[in-house]
Amino acid sequence: MQNKPVIQLLPDQVINKIAAGEVVERPASVMKELFENALDAGATQVDVEVIRGGRQLIAITDNGCGMDRDQALLSIERHATSKIRSEADIENIHTLGFRGEALSSISSVSRFTLITRPEEELSGTEIQIAGGKMLSVEDIGCPVGTRIEIRNLFFNVPARRKFLRAEQTELTHIRQLFLVHALAHPGIGMSLKVDERMVYNLPMAGKMEDRISELYNTGFLEQLLPLDYSDGEHTITGFAGLPQTGRKDRQDQYIFVNGRPAAAPVVYHALNEAYHALIAKGRFPAVFLFIEMEPSLVDVNVHPTKKEVRFRRPNQLRDAVLSALRKALTFQELEEEPPSHPLTPPPPPIIPVRPKFETQKKMDELLIRPEVVESRISNKEHQTPKDEPPKAQSLRPKASLAAPPQSPWGWCRIVGQIGESYVVLETEDGFVLMEPRAAHERVLFEKFMAAVHRHAIQKQGLLAPETIDLLPSDAQTVRENIEVLQELGFGVSEFGGDTFIIDALPVYVQDGPVESLLVEIARELEKTGKKSGARELVQERIAQAACQTAVRIKDQLTDTEIEKLVADLAKTEMPDPFQDAAPTVIYTSFTELNRKFSRE
Repeated sequence: MQNKPVIQLLPDQVINKIAAGEVVERPASVMKELFENALDAGATQVDVEVIRGGRQLIAITDNGCGMDRDQALLSIERHATSKIRSEADIENIHTLGFRGEALSSISSVSRFTLITRPEEELSGTEIQIAGGKMLSVEDIGCPVGTRIEIRNLFFNVPARRKFLRAEQTELTHIRQLFLVHALAHPGIGMSLKVDERMVYNLPMAGKMEDRISELYNTGFLEQLLPLDYSDGEHTITGFAGLPQTGRKDRQDQYIFVNGRPAAAPVVYHALNEAYHALIAKGRFPAVFLFIEMEPSLVDVNVHPTKKEVRFRRPNQLRDAVLSALRKALTFQELEEEPPSHPLTPPPPPIIPVRPKFETQKKMDELLIRPEVVESRISNKEHQTPKDEPPKAQSLRPKASLAAPPQSPWGWCRIVGQIGESYVVLETEDGFVLMEPRAAHERVLFEKFMAAVHRHAIQKQGLLAPETIDLLPSDAQTVRENIEVLQELGFGVSEFGGDTFIIDALPVYVQDGPVESLLVEIARELEKTGKKSGARELVQERIAQAACQTAVRIKDQLTDTEIEKLVADLAKTEMPDPFQDAAPTVIYTSFTELNRKFSRE
């Protein structure tokens, strides 16, 4: 008979390692917990040191309140905390940390040193632990505050250590987390030293804009609009980016709830709704959103690492965020418009203006084939004088020439534009709606990829090389793929730190803003380049990102611009290069139209 499983209590050391699995995912997780403790201790200066991506050392020094010996010994026990006292306190959290698990969990999977001294004590306390085992407790001379050193993370859990990423990748996570805390607390001085080299040394900033200017390039702040809104229950401040700050992911969207960096789906929905009329679908503008509200209205205990929060009244928060953004973006609610006087006569009816586009272009004409040139010359001999009205039959020529194989129609007539964007084309058998931006993007993409396949990408030098500063994660990705970028026509080189010099761009993306272009490409590489392993796919992803950033189609196009776009589109292979690509044209046949109007 098989032995029955026996339930028993686990030893504390095993419990701590299990807890460490939830709290300590990687070196950046350790830094987060220690950073939050430093801020909760009232520190005005926090200094971080990292060696080998945090594998060898993560050290955080603060000038907070410090601890005496008894408090220091108690701090490393499980569920020992100064943040809460009762069950009711869990519903009213005012601090960043509160569970009392961090130090206990971290010390169980590392070589741990704690040095601390409160202001009222003449000497401090040093505690050393290795893998959860106490090694020593001694008096030590040290400044007021606390210093915690974490060495050889996961040295006693080889399975966990094996799953750590490359040092540079782990460092990128640390730097990104440092940036988030720097934005969340501009009033705190912070520094980050990596492998004995100072990377950030941020003084206490009086204003949020000062901290943003320190972390981003100087022109970035000019693309942000200030937020200042309050409805009595919520106070919302920060900055909302103009549409041109849009990216393909939310990496530049920062949400802080009562000073805590957090993800909040209800806030993301509000952001999407506020910007949906201003920015293309799938693009996310930069946002620095600081939400202050009663702690009792926020549940910060829904995730082991406190990454996500839940709100007691999410609909009210959504409305508040939406109002704050609309106020910043100068939106006006319809109900705010003054009511018209009952005796005021109604406005005159809008009389539609006939489109200017009366040109009739066969697809063959747009392709400038030799026989079309002869046809044009012949047509000029029979042109109607300007003072005579055009004959009706001239609106629908019967001459037919072989259509190019890529085109689903033999000829087209440009009717005009509707909805301030879409181009309407009449064809022999129906009509076509063309979206200019998607069409232009397709044209650029295929030109770029054709040049890639021929190993003949042309690049053009910039009149003045641009120096750009990237976020740590973006900079690392660009740094790792700089050779691929150079092969694809980007004149990019390192300038030191997270700064790069761009002196040339591929000719097909000359209109793209340099920084946005490089950021898009870096993030595409991060998401798909390494995982795919196929150089061809990497090239396609870069081309797609480049083209999406480069396309700048204005709302109203001239006849000539539409003709050229239609001609260029006819020369493409037409199928979507990616499953999520937007369609360029939508075709409706006269047969389908007649059926809908019950004419057949």
